[in-house]
Amino acid sequence: MRKLKIILLATGIIVFSACRQQIKIACVGDSITEGAGTKVWNNSSYPAILGNIMGDGYVVMNCGRSGATMLKKADFPYWKCNELINVFFFQPDIITIKLGTNDAKDNNWNAEKYMEDYQALIDTFRTIKSNPQIYLCLPAPAFEYRYRINDTTIRQQVIPIIKKLAVKNSLQVIDTNSGMLDQGPNFPDGIHPNNVGAAKLAQIISAAIGGRNNP
Repeated sequence: MRKLKIILLATGIIVFSACRQQIKIACVGDSITEGAGTKVWNNSSYPAILGNIMGDGYVVMNCGRSGATMLKKADFPYWKCNELINVFFFQPDIITIKLGTNDAKDNNWNAEKYMEDYQALIDTFRTIKSNPQIYLCLPAPAFEYRYRINDTTIRQQVIPIIKKLAVKNSLQVIDTNSGMLDQGPNFPDGIHPNNVGAAKLAQIISAAIGGRNNP
């Protein structure tokens, strides 16, 4: 019995150490991150695919929430979502932020406030004890004017602001906009990627953060 306890204890220590050694990635975003448009959200969203691409040394948490905005004064601010709290509980090593699509709705957009609130989220995530590395993802193209999401706003206003914030905060930009321009057929409603589009997003993000299993 004593020998069995020692074996179980040793096994537990090994498993615990392996978990601790995994690099944790939190994917912050809206419905595109959550997985709307894919067949099985939990398995087909780009964060789920990203986890498979990155390999056993990584664990990815999907912190996307459908409809979420960066703007605090908009129809559904990420600031009010439980997913924001989940990021803190997860204590990630890496955070990818992909918010801006819903901010580009005609009824939401405010350039000055978007920049201010985005900076506030960066500052908020920098208080996490794990000291995560933060990546800023450019919004994917809006291939159709739907849900009042304006692609002109994304291209001409949202993206330049994100790039400015990246320079200001010495953060890396992941270009999930131009990298997706040829993916129109894989965005059935013009806004949300299907499984193929989600896989492409995952590949772009993985390449930026060093995924070892990239094609």
